[in-house]
Amino acid sequence: MDSFLIKGGIPLQGEVTISGSKNAALPLMAAALLTADTCTLRRVPDLSDTRFMLRILESLGAETRFENGTVTIRAASLRGFGDYDLIRKMRGSICILGPLLARLKEATVSLPGGCIIGTRPIDLHLKGLAALGGRIEIEGGYVKAKAKKLEGNTIFLGGRAGPTVLGTANILMAAALAEGVTVIESAACEPEVTDVAHFLIGMGAKIQGLGSPTLTITGVRELHGTDHEVIPDRIEACTFLCAAAATKGDVLVHGAKPEHFGAVSDKLQEAGVQLKREGASLRVSRSGRLKPTDITTLPYAGFPTDVQAQFIALLCQAHGTSVVTERIFESRFMHVAELMRMGAEIAIEGPSAIIKGGRPLSGAPVMASDLRASAALVIAGLAAEGETMVNRIYHLDRGYERMESKLQALGANIQRVEGE
Repeated sequence: MDSFLIKGGIPLQGEVTISGSKNAALPLMAAALLTADTCTLRRVPDLSDTRFMLRILESLGAETRFENGTVTIRAASLRGFGDYDLIRKMRGSICILGPLLARLKEATVSLPGGCIIGTRPIDLHLKGLAALGGRIEIEGGYVKAKAKKLEGNTIFLGGRAGPTVLGTANILMAAALAEGVTVIESAACEPEVTDVAHFLIGMGAKIQGLGSPTLTITGVRELHGTDHEVIPDRIEACTFLCAAAATKGDVLVHGAKPEHFGAVSDKLQEAGVQLKREGASLRVSRSGRLKPTDITTLPYAGFPTDVQAQFIALLCQAHGTSVVTERIFESRFMHVAELMRMGAEIAIEGPSAIIKGGRPLSGAPVMASDLRASAALVIAGLAAEGETMVNRIYHLDRGYERMESKLQALGANIQRVEGE
């Protein structure tokens, strides 16, 4: 397994361009199954997850091509049963269930996996598809769904930790080909869901309420191909903002949409980080001490859980005590023990991490446990004194396109060490 060797203490300087959103690209690729026509997606990040999704689509009979950030998908011939071992390894693969059921009226999909950050059930996905007329069974590790036809309905998708992002996308895609009108209440409002809606509208779907917790979908008989550009990855953008701030750097971030991460921008500024719009770009810099702050992860437009780990790494540099409360996933503090190896002083009390910051971090060998934890350890390594070895970075390759190359262009001393 590959690792990152980082020699820290170098302020990041320069310019970086944000890639397309992984969390939008995966359901967008699945949505191409809704038509026999060719769909084109631009600014698709070249990640292990996107490559994995293409393999899943091919196992379903679709023809795919990925070149220079552009994906073309043609699902003229389609079957409702994909490769079990492929699908079970990636949680995002569950978003093929809605399109397959809508197009073929049957689908067999293995229960998905993904990062180990707590229980992420798919009950709301299944509840929504059942409300549209799907008959759902779970048997032998598979989700088996059938329907004579899908009919519009009113569906409430609120869960214990708030709305479901992939679940909203799944029901949205299925409802696009259902008969009649579907109303999704307590729909996820994330930009990634809105991007899927825009893609479906480009295919001929009728959707109202984009960006709101109530989506109204009037089903159509068929959808056609379209050409669509994926939105920028707001989580990658926030990761680079945190990295620049942690290293007392000065970085101009191109291609980000600050309106997609207002809660993060607010907390960065509260901590003493300077953010300034320069045309279509955003400059992040820090010259003085970081100040402690408290955050609570919440559904969009609150502070995103996917930036919690990176922000904890940043707050290790803040002089004083910060409290970070995780309200979305119950097991998302696995990075804390690794940060403590580097000298961080952090205590976990229930759903909160109490960070006593201000002490210099020291480089150490650390182990990445999931995608965003990996990013947090890289940020800590960039800010630390000495050398840090971040092991198991295959997690990072799932969600960050050419991370080491982008950091090297900003002056970071970071190298990929290939494993056996």
